[in-house]
Amino acid sequence: MSDVSLTFPDGSVRDYAAAMTGGELAESISKSLAKKSVAYVLDGTLRDLSEPLQKSGHVEIVTRDDPRALELIRHDAAHVLAEAVQELWPGTQVTIGPVIENGFYYDFARNEPFTPEDFPAIEKKMREIIGRNKPFTREVWARDHARKIFEDKGEAYKLELIDAIPADQDLKIYFQGDWFDLCRGPHMASTGQIGSAFKLMKVAGAYWRGDSNNPMLTRIYGTAWADQSQLDTYLHMLEEAEKRDHRKLGREMDLFHFQEEGPGVVFWHAKGWKMFQTLVSYMRRRLDEQGYQEVNAPQVLDKSLWETSGHWGWYRDAMFKVTVAGDDTDDDRVFALKPMNCPGHVQIFKHGLKSYRDLPVKLAEFGNVHRYEPSGALHGLMRVRGFTQDDAHIFCTEEQLAAECLRINDLILSTYADFGFTKIQVKLSTRPEKRVGTDEAWDHAEEIMGKVLTTIEAQSGGAIRTSINPGEGAFYGPKFEYVLKDAIGREWQCGTTQVDFNLPERFGAFYIGSDSEKKQPVMVHRAICGSMERFLGILMENFAGHFPLWFAPLQVVVTTITSEADSYALEVTAKLKAAGLLAETDLRNEKINYKVREHSLAKVPVILVCGKREAEEGTVNMRRLGSRDQESMSLDAALAALVDEALPPDLRRKRVG
Repeated sequence: MSDVSLTFPDGSVRDYAAAMTGGELAESISKSLAKKSVAYVLDGTLRDLSEPLQKSGHVEIVTRDDPRALELIRHDAAHVLAEAVQELWPGTQVTIGPVIENGFYYDFARNEPFTPEDFPAIEKKMREIIGRNKPFTREVWARDHARKIFEDKGEAYKLELIDAIPADQDLKIYFQGDWFDLCRGPHMASTGQIGSAFKLMKVAGAYWRGDSNNPMLTRIYGTAWADQSQLDTYLHMLEEAEKRDHRKLGREMDLFHFQEEGPGVVFWHAKGWKMFQTLVSYMRRRLDEQGYQEVNAPQVLDKSLWETSGHWGWYRDAMFKVTVAGDDTDDDRVFALKPMNCPGHVQIFKHGLKSYRDLPVKLAEFGNVHRYEPSGALHGLMRVRGFTQDDAHIFCTEEQLAAECLRINDLILSTYADFGFTKIQVKLSTRPEKRVGTDEAWDHAEEIMGKVLTTIEAQSGGAIRTSINPGEGAFYGPKFEYVLKDAIGREWQCGTTQVDFNLPERFGAFYIGSDSEKKQPVMVHRAICGSMERFLGILMENFAGHFPLWFAPLQVVVTTITSEADSYALEVTAKLKAAGLLAETDLRNEKINYKVREHSLAKVPVILVCGKREAEEGTVNMRRLGSRDQESMSLDAALAALVDEALPPDLRRKRVG
């Protein structure tokens, strides 16, 4: 083979023999690098160290502490899991074992399903296999040879996988010692490089290839990390996440529930609905500051509108349809519950002639939308079928587009900051494979969004991370995705800003330009919370139910030590309510420690305790959620402090200003 030209990360260019492997390349650079290397990257593709270079391109050596090695660690751990299971339970068939977020899984076919009680034995065997430090080696087999080998082993599922691989693709087999598996790769150099920072997590049933007509398999999930500290951090995060589960908090705080008769829709209780409305009120005030007009588009619209918008073709399977069959044949029409608000907002924009002087027009709606989600995908408030979008659409000129995107960015970031989220990532999602619109329009939109992304990063002084998410844009235009990090390190994608040259054209929306000619506006789709229900779920888990006073659905409980203080407690509660605080009175004939514990479990931020002495002196004992300390103060002082603390952050800024 001839020489190839390789470009290294530092910009240097060198020639090497095309037959040289990645491992040999690492050793030619440095023996210490070769010892630490686990793979190499050529033109963005991760490869085995044993794979020849073959072509020119940009090359990087990947060491085990490189973040890109984590996927290899997990992939190799899945193979070791499969080998361990087959060593312990001969006759078990292996199927597939991919890498997933934070770990891996492997599906097994066995008459008796595995249980978590099997994990200690499997983990012990995995450590033994890793300790053998057998090399991963790759072979390419002929299709007939591969079928015979796996047929002799009784691996019926592997035969199906072989038959599904296109004829023009190689069948790669990876060995780790004597055990082997059908796999595309890549892998690290040996099993020893996996390390010991792994743990099996749970078992679940899984139909072969996700089809309920196929046999049920046992899926074993695991997690693997580069070192023990990373594993410990992840396990601690899972512990915290379980404590913070919004479904559990919803029960403890009496906020909402779900039931079978309304799958995927929320039954809000009084306190939960109060919190929902507090969020809406906050958002309304923020929108008023920015010149938005709140509108409301119909819930049910004829399918023709969705055909024009393109949603009927793209999202029909996720839309709830309603067929009306009346006595008059003109009533035999197909309608749909709206899955999004944008077509309705275009109709509102079109109603009445608009001039360039009117732009930008900002239409906002807290619109209730419905989208079908499979029952298995539903998850509390995080994944529902009916939800409320804090949706808005800005109709502007192309010249106004960049400035409007930056205004949206400022609004989104300041909103998140008001809820305590300061670690934000902004991703620019570019054109997907299936899309509408011309390449020229996409080029233009992506160029503008790219410049805005650069400005966002520069204005933040590096505090906001930015990145490109290739191919993940909406079908009608590129978009910004805002990803926030919560108190325990989890990331949540919430806000979006999406540029759309397509929908105004489809609906014939226009404004009159300065030259008195019709012009097509740019439409910007914008959400901050996204789904209000999901955002509330995120807030519940982020705060673990310990909400700041301004956002708590119940802010103060006034409770008594003795019945002699009942009338005083009622007086205190009345004054709290008159000052705008959300307060309740607890006059039950129970011990004070019992009442305090109960209200603490319900995450009430402040408990004011009143006894005979407090009633005589006009004082209260204030106890904060999460603290055992009590502070005695006059009722007037307590009232002033709580009223000040309960002021929402946006109103506080206005007061200071």
